[in-house]
Amino acid sequence: MTTVTVPDSGEARVSIRRALVSVYDKTGILDFARALEAAGVEIVSTGSTAARIREAGIAVTPVEDVTGFPECLEGRVKTLHPRIHAGILADRRKAAHCAQLDDLSVAPFDLVVCNLYPFADTVASGADADGCVEQIDIGGPSMVRAAAKNHPSVAVIVDPARYDEAIEALAAGGFTLDQRRRLAAAAFAHTASYDAEISRWFADQLDLEAEAPTHELRYGENPHQSARVIADGSGEGIAHATQLQGKAMSFNNYTDADAALRAAYDHSDPCVAIVKHANPCGIATAADVAAAHRAAHACDPVSAYGGVIACNRPVSVEMARQIRPIFTEVVIAPDYEDGAVEELSGKKNLRILKVTPPTRGGEEIKQISGGQLRQSRDDVNEPGDRASGWTLVAGQPADDALLADLEFAWRSVRSVRSNAILLAKGRATVGVGMGQVNRVDSAKLAVERANTLGSRATGDAAEAGVGGANAADVVADHPEERARGSVAASDAFFPFADGLQVLIDAGVRAVVQPGGSIRDDEVIAAANAAGITMYLTGVRHFCH
Repeated sequence: MTTVTVPDSGEARVSIRRALVSVYDKTGILDFARALEAAGVEIVSTGSTAARIREAGIAVTPVEDVTGFPECLEGRVKTLHPRIHAGILADRRKAAHCAQLDDLSVAPFDLVVCNLYPFADTVASGADADGCVEQIDIGGPSMVRAAAKNHPSVAVIVDPARYDEAIEALAAGGFTLDQRRRLAAAAFAHTASYDAEISRWFADQLDLEAEAPTHELRYGENPHQSARVIADGSGEGIAHATQLQGKAMSFNNYTDADAALRAAYDHSDPCVAIVKHANPCGIATAADVAAAHRAAHACDPVSAYGGVIACNRPVSVEMARQIRPIFTEVVIAPDYEDGAVEELSGKKNLRILKVTPPTRGGEEIKQISGGQLRQSRDDVNEPGDRASGWTLVAGQPADDALLADLEFAWRSVRSVRSNAILLAKGRATVGVGMGQVNRVDSAKLAVERANTLGSRATGDAAEAGVGGANAADVVADHPEERARGSVAASDAFFPFADGLQVLIDAGVRAVVQPGGSIRDDEVIAAANAAGITMYLTGVRHFCH
C-alpha cells in the first residue's frame, strides 16, 4: 500500500478515493452512494447504513472487514478502532505519517460522511432516561471531530443538504482546502450544538443550579483584573452560549453580548441590535434579519466597527455576507441557517455564539461595597409599554406608521444607558444619546449623532457591503438632517422643556416619554406650541 501526500494550497484539490459513511439520517444517502460508486470511490460503512447501501446493489465494505473486529455492545462500538481513526487522522502532508500508515497497512480516508443520533428528538419525544442516554452518539462525534481536525487531508460532511456539493467536488477532482475548511467549521458547529443539547439535558435531570460551572477568563474589564464567568443551572443566556468559532470570550465581550441579546429580544419582529461598550449603536426591526442588520448598521457605522451583533432570529446567509466585511467582535443568535457559519468562518477571530435566549423576568444582582443590590429585571412588559396604555397629551393622534415607530423607539430606549434619548425612523434607530448627566445633553447628542453620522451611513454601508441602496433607505434624502421627521423616546421624564426643545428644533415629529415631572404642563405646552405629537407612558426605563 502506498499513501499519497496532499497539497497545501488553498485551491489545490484532494481526490476522493475512499469514503467512510455512517449516518443516522439517511436522506439522500443512496443517490450519494451511487455517485461515489460511479466515481470509483471505495465506500466503507457501518451497521444499518451499510445494509441500506448493500440492499440497493451498491458495493460497500463493512467496517468490521476493515477493523477485523465485530460491532459489539448493541452497536455502541463500531468505528472506535485504530484502523478507522488512523485512516482519518493521518496528516498526509507529513511523510512520516504516510510511512506509518504503510507500515501499519492502514488505508487513509479522503471523505467522512456522518450525522449523529437524534438526541434532542429523543428527549422531545418524552423517552425515559435510559432511552435518552442510548441516543448519545460516541463514535459519530469522534469521527466527525477527527475528520474536521484533519481537514488539510480529509473532507467531512454532516448535512445531507451538502451531498450535491460533494458530487460537484467529485466531478472537479475533489474538495479544495478552502472548501474543506468550511466543511470543518460546519462539522465543529454540529458537534458543539449536539454536546450543548446533552449538557442541558443533564442539567435539567440533575438540577445543577447549585453546581454552577465556573470558567476562568484571561482577565477582567482591564488586563490587571482577574475574572471568571459563573453559569447558573438554567441552560439559557450568554453564560451558557455555545461558541461555534473564534477567540475565547472576554469579560467585556460577555457584558456587551448580554446587552445586545437583551436589546434584540425586547422586540418580537425580526430584530438586530449592534452594541458597543454596553450601549446600542444601532437597533432595527424588519421583515428579515438581513434587512434589519442593514438598517441597524446604517444608524452608526463608525461605532459598529468592533461591535457585538445580536439577533432574535437565525442568522441568514445574506446577513452573514453583510457582516463579513465589517470588523465585528461577536455574533449572537439562536441559530444559523445552513451556510451562514461557513460564510462567517472566513473571519477566524470572530466569535460566533449560538444561544438559548434567557427567560424574561427573574432577579438582577449588583455588587456594592459591603453587600449587594437585588431587583427584579426590567423587561418591557408593563401596561405602559404598549401603545394601548399610552396617554395622548399633545398634537394629533399618531397614524399606524408613526405609532409603529414610536413603539419601536420606546422598546429600544430601555437598552440605552441613562440619561437616554433615542431617535428612530422606519423602525430603525437613527440617533442615540446615552449616558449623559442631564437630558438636554442626551437630546443634543442624539440629534448630533443622527445628523453627522447619517452623512456617512450610505457610503460606509455600501463600502462594507451591507446593502447599498437598501441601507440608503434608512437615511433621509438629506442625510445631514436625519433627525428631521424622526420620532423620539426618552427613558424618563423631561424635567424642563429645554430638552424637548432640542428635539423640536431638530425636526422631530413625535415623542414618547414617561411623564411624571412637576413641570409636565410646561413640557406639554411646548409640544403643543410646536404642533408635535406627544404620548405619556407612565412607566420609566432607567438603565445604569
